[in-house]
Amino acid sequence: MHLVKRIEIIANSFELGKILDRLDKSGVNGHIVIRNVVGKGLRGRAEDLDMTMLDNVYILAFCAPEEIKPVVENLKPLLNKFGGTCYISDVMEISSVKCVASM
Repeated sequence: MHLVKRIEIIANSFELGKILDRLDKSGVNGHIVIRNVVGKGLRGRAEDLDMTMLDNVYILAFCAPEEIKPVVENLKPLLNKFGGTCYISDVMEISSVKCVASM
């Protein structure tokens, strides 16, 4: 087992391509995308499927702890400009690969 960083991004699906490009430029090559995400955020706004014009996506990716700084530097301006949120946490990976390269 070893420590990796878990990157979770919730954003408008319209920005998906830009977000994935930024992750790729940061050295994070593998990711999972879940489309049509709805919920109630920390700001108290509930999303209603019948009322939303653009769907949200949930992006999950992992990287080595020493690789997280470029991820933050590349994603923060984009999320500040277009909205969305990103959570980064420490998790343990149990596979024999150093860091998840593709999923």
